Amino acid sequence: MRVSLLTGGDDPNYAVPLATALAGRGITVEFVGNDQMEAVSSLRHPGIEYLNLRGNQDPSARLHTKMVRVMRYYQRLIHYAHRTRSRLFHILWLNKFELLDRTLVNALYRIKGKRLILTVHNVNMRKRDGRDGWLNRSTLGTMYSLMDHLLVHTTAAKQELVNEFNVPSERISVIPFGLNTYVPDTSLSRREARAHFGLSEKERVLLFFGQIAPYKGLDILLEALKSPSLRGEGYRLLIAGRAKAGSLPYWKEVGADLRDPAGRPGVLVRDGFIPDGEVPVLFRAADVLVLPYRAIYQSGPLSLAYRFGLPVIATRVGSFETEVVEGVTGVLAEPENPQDVARAIQQYFASDLYRHLDETGRRIRQIGLERYSWDQIGKTIAGIYVRVQGGAARAGENALEAG
Repeated sequence: MRVSLLTGGDDPNYAVPLATALAGRGITVEFVGNDQMEAVSSLRHPGIEYLNLRGNQDPSARLHTKMVRVMRYYQRLIHYAHRTRSRLFHILWLNKFELLDRTLVNALYRIKGKRLILTVHNVNMRKRDGRDGWLNRSTLGTMYSLMDHLLVHTTAAKQELVNEFNVPSERISVIPFGLNTYVPDTSLSRREARAHFGLSEKERVLLFFGQIAPYKGLDILLEALKSPSLRGEGYRLLIAGRAKAGSLPYWKEVGADLRDPAGRPGVLVRDGFIPDGEVPVLFRAADVLVLPYRAIYQSGPLSLAYRFGLPVIATRVGSFETEVVEGVTGVLAEPENPQDVARAIQQYFASDLYRHLDETGRRIRQIGLERYSWDQIGKTIAGIYVRVQGGAARAGENALEAG
């Protein structure tokens, strides 16, 4: 079997382990990536053919340079779709111009006779962000109708596709969000990791990690930390990440006083892109990851928490209600409720999860390996590939018989 994995030059944390899992099952993977992912050693697999169609994606380049390289990328992509022997295109992320990608580009793939599978990480991201509209919904509907099969990470996402976009249930499969094995681990001890950020061993360290946007609820967490019940307990909040595209005004408003150490001495901010090598140090330094989200489909930071064995405090939204096991992998709180988030923080630090953190971490890592194994995910997706390609073959046979 030969499959094209279209990454859009995005999210190596997901694309790389998926590609290696598929190749490990004997599938030839044509991996369409960029300069960054070309250097990843695990992609040098005999079953993976790397195609650097996206090239350089340096965000600091001049506008003219960006325009030229994007147009060149689309030209390469169209040429690739015409010449490749792969009959199955698995789309992980779109390219650059989402309206074009959702409609004309996918239609072109269909004209070329490709079978299409789309991993739907976010069913309707603009609705989640409060920016939904007719054009967004109509082009999403067009894209979903062009697909032979859709992969989602939660049953709630599947139900949304059925209810809001009329996608037949049998064309949707729920596939867990795989464990983040792309980010490297660290040999640093907890004490050494904390020293890296100027934190002491006695402090109670909460981590807020990832891109910052209104739906992630950082403002809710900051309000929760003002609760009288949390005063005088040595809490430190470590914020690591940068504003998501379009969310800079929110981050400026929320983070105005955080950049002044005198304003909030209990908060440490790492504002900007977090290199892969620093990610495990952050998770090793923390006592708990806090996910005070207003809405979510699935969470990359939660995958990292399972990878590094860090308990979580999360709100009851999206996948968190099923993926966070209360009393085992973390504590849940009500969304949009700073008082209940404060209650959950207090509950966590009074629990055995925190008192026996080493044992808790081992248990969480084991659960992560059992639930979110790429080997199992690769096996499931390979089976879907067979069914989708089998459907294409049967359709061809029926057409011949009808003729």
